[in-house]
Parts: sequence; structure tokens; C-alpha cells
Amino acid sequence: MVALTSVTPHSSNKLYPTPFTCYSNSVNENTSSSSSSNFIAINPIKRRHSLSRLRIRSSAATKPPKSPAEQDWKTKRELLLEKRVRSVDVKEALRLQQENSFVILDVRPVAEFKEGHPPGAINVQIYRLIKEWTAWDIARRAAFAFFGIFAGTEENPEFLQDVASKLDKNSKIIVACSSGGTMKPTQNLPEGQQSRSLIAAYLLVLNGYNNVFHLEGGLYQWFKEDLPIESEEEEEE
Repeated sequence: MVALTSVTPHSSNKLYPTPFTCYSNSVNENTSSSSSSNFIAINPIKRRHSLSRLRIRSSAATKPPKSPAEQDWKTKRELLLEKRVRSVDVKEALRLQQENSFVILDVRPVAEFKEGHPPGAINVQIYRLIKEWTAWDIARRAAFAFFGIFAGTEENPEFLQDVASKLDKNSKIIVACSSGGTMKPTQNLPEGQQSRSLIAAYLLVLNGYNNVFHLEGGLYQWFKEDLPIESEEEEEE
């Protein structure tokens, strides 16, 4: 590739078939030494194609890398199993909370938490509604809207910071979300199924939390079995 250093204006009013004629500081090995200067004629069509390829490369280069929460489920599951994150059903979770000082960490959105949650649960949402209005956020909203989803969410960048303000790394934690997900293999899902609570558990053990459990069946199962719940609306009354 040659280095383009300056553009030479034409001295006459004639129309030239190649309007982009530039000096080059580099000399081609096949160029005759008798030439007083080296000219590179740039075909406008090729130039446009080159600029398009450059934009694509630049876009790929500036695309942010995956965050830990966006890692493949297989990677998350392997670490959860390696760290021996245990899944417990809702009745065992209630017993552990009442008898062994476990804390239920509810990672659902704030609005869902306020509607109803296990007594004493702590809420730190792992995903939040998209707040910003940058070009990227508008594009994401449009993508969600295309699929009929008008309340798009994004990863909460303050999740770990918010957890750290409420729980230390030796706290006994049971992470809960709506559906729960599972690490157990099934015929249709040989690696189980990812969920918000399992993503949160992954982030916690990845960042040094030592006693992390996972609520199998999620809070859907908790409510279904009529276990104790409280809500902020009831507390206000």
C-alpha cells in the first residue's frame, strides 16, 4: 500500500477521467529511475470500496468485548460446577434462610421485587431497563421493538458494586430470579438452562464470593407453593 501525502490540483479547466491524482513518497520497484515524480491514479469506484471495507474493519475493531455476563453458558456452567455452586429447592431455601442465616438475593427488576418477594430478601437487579439515548441505545430499542419487546433491558453495570455494599464475600447467599434455570442436564437441554440467577451466581463466584447457592425453580415455584412473601405495597398500608 502506498502512502498518500498530498493532492495535486489540476492547472487547467479540462475534465480528467481520474480526478484523484496524488503524489507518492514511496517508489515502486518497477518504476523507471528517469521519471521526475511518481503519480498514483486512484479509481473513484475502487476508492469507495476501500473506504467501505475500512469502515467495516473500524466498526469491528471498536465493538466492545464480551462482558463476563455475556460469556457463553457452557463457560458459566463449567465454573459454577467447579466452584460447587449448589442448587436448592424452595423449601430448603426457606429452611436455610430461617436456620442458617442464608440471605436470599433477588436479582429480578425492582418493580417485580416490590410486587412480592421472600421476607428478608435483598434486591439487586442484574438487568435494568435501558436508560440512555445514545445512537447505540436507540438501535437496541429498535431491535427489541422489532420483536415486539418495548421494555428493553441491559446488563446492570453496578451489579457487583451494589451487592458488595450489602453483602460481604463470606455471606451465605441464595441467588433467586423468576424462573431459576437449572444446571441439571436433560434430554432436550444437555447442559441445563441459563437464567438470570445463574448468571448472577457466576458473576459472584467469579469475583470471590465463597458461599453461593442457586434457587432451583425460581420465585415462580416459591409463590406456587404458598411460601411466605411480603411486598412493599403491603408494608406501606
